[in-house]
Amino acid sequence: MFDGFHLEHIRLPEATLRVRHGGSGPPVLLLHGHPRTHATWHRVAPLLAAHHTVVCPDLRGFGGSTIPADSPDHDGSSKRAKARDCIALMRHLGHERFALAGHDRGSYTAFRTAMDHPQAVTHLAILDGVPILEALERCDARFAARWWHWFFFAQPERPERAIGADPLAWYGGSPAAMGEEAYADFAAAVQNPAVIHGMLEDYRAGLTVDHRHDADDRRAGRRLQCPTRVLWSRRDDLELLYGDVLAVWRPWTTALSGRGLDCGHHMAEEVPEGLAADLLAFFAGPGLGAGGQSA
Repeated sequence: MFDGFHLEHIRLPEATLRVRHGGSGPPVLLLHGHPRTHATWHRVAPLLAAHHTVVCPDLRGFGGSTIPADSPDHDGSSKRAKARDCIALMRHLGHERFALAGHDRGSYTAFRTAMDHPQAVTHLAILDGVPILEALERCDARFAARWWHWFFFAQPERPERAIGADPLAWYGGSPAAMGEEAYADFAAAVQNPAVIHGMLEDYRAGLTVDHRHDADDRRAGRRLQCPTRVLWSRRDDLELLYGDVLAVWRPWTTALSGRGLDCGHHMAEEVPEGLAADLLAFFAGPGLGAGGQSA
């Protein structure tokens, strides 16, 4: 798994992140979703590494990275805090500007990184996500029935008890689908009570501080300045919930493209070659120039 990549724990100003990195060329940062670790990228990262320097961290609160201290506003688990980690990590590795892709919960951190640090992100790929504010404002009976976990995970204590009783049964996954080493990494993470809590705090932040940050951006008229590529799983829920997924993103972007992929939710594990090909083509295209304008 990740042949030729380096695995290390990197101490940053606010957190220590477990990071896998390798390859050469223009830098790309890949952010995993819930309940995965960076290992979810093990089939995609080597394909990208033929043309890029690829960096795959465990987000704070996940896997082998720092579990943030609790606070009433969940600020330590906010996507803004995790975005600061992304910037600090890439600068630590020598990259002032980079392309970025995020899946699921990682897509929210990717969005916040590009929104808060526009000069640093040349290209943004969002995989299976819409802005948190849009999801909550469009919430209806279908959303509540299919994405009920957003609201359950945000409750205090009870979700930790429910998941902790049998984490592997709760989350599913298998060595056959994920790969043996990736599954072992995932299983070790989700069976750690501290990681379960850290992952749930990501949802609690989503319904509080992250929601406010998105609302502040919309009131201020801020948009993503870099080219944005949105990919979604046709066998998952985004088309059912939102119809035209790109229409949801259009008010938040300045240069938008995207399409659905014929796969389930965990696209990096299910269609790695197709996903890597799409990302390589996107990252090779015009990006945000050094002067802050789309090239």
